[in-house]
Amino acid sequence: MDYRPELKSARARGRNTRQLVHVLLRERITSLDLEPGAALSENELAEELGVSRTPVRESLILLADEGLVDVYPQMGTFVSRIRLRDIASAQFVREALECAALTDAVQRATDDDLAELRHLLDEQTAAERRDDMEGFFRLDERFHARLMAASGHGDAWPVVSNAKTQLDRARRLSLPLTQQLTILVGQHRAVVDLLARRDGPGALDALRSHLRLVFSDIETIRARHPELFSDDETDGHLRRAPLRRPEGGRRTAPAKKPGHR
Repeated sequence: MDYRPELKSARARGRNTRQLVHVLLRERITSLDLEPGAALSENELAEELGVSRTPVRESLILLADEGLVDVYPQMGTFVSRIRLRDIASAQFVREALECAALTDAVQRATDDDLAELRHLLDEQTAAERRDDMEGFFRLDERFHARLMAASGHGDAWPVVSNAKTQLDRARRLSLPLTQQLTILVGQHRAVVDLLARRDGPGALDALRSHLRLVFSDIETIRARHPELFSDDETDGHLRRAPLRRPEGGRRTAPAKKPGHR
């Protein structure tokens, strides 16, 4: 994909180049367009995006701070592998905030809130029927953001969204699993139905079960793609050959040899 027109248009509207590059690279990593373990070249990214090396270098530093990029002196820069402890930490933050918000939503949710949530459920069902993984993921994000907004705490959603960046990569890998979309839509619907009945304990149990589903998928995903995961804080086994494409993932450019800048 040619990202240069998009970046040029955004810069014309006064957007900061480094911020744009950071957001774009972050999205490419979390969407698995840039797969875990992939080597990154400042020069090639700058050429691809039509920017100088400076905003790319600064963006990679920010991504390293977020745990999405690993920098190895004398070897190169790589997309970080998915670390299990990061998934657990992200899930802890997400569950704490979303469940706390749902408790308030039981009392505060209006008929309009419920109608919008049900509309999103209908859109999710349509995406499921089309087998549209990427579209479903975006709708899933909208559903959870809207659920939090129904509690009166919509401004807290960016906190949740930023905290679960590592978790999102595992979630995207889990979507192609058999019947996964059907299960997710059913769980979403159960939460909304219980919320509509003002059943606080039932809604909380349903939401917790839904949010924890990713853990039951992790071992299945790791068995299929062990090269995408790391048990350690640092990754001692850098990828030196192109990864096979994950089921449901998008095609990426072959990995470059470590040390290629």
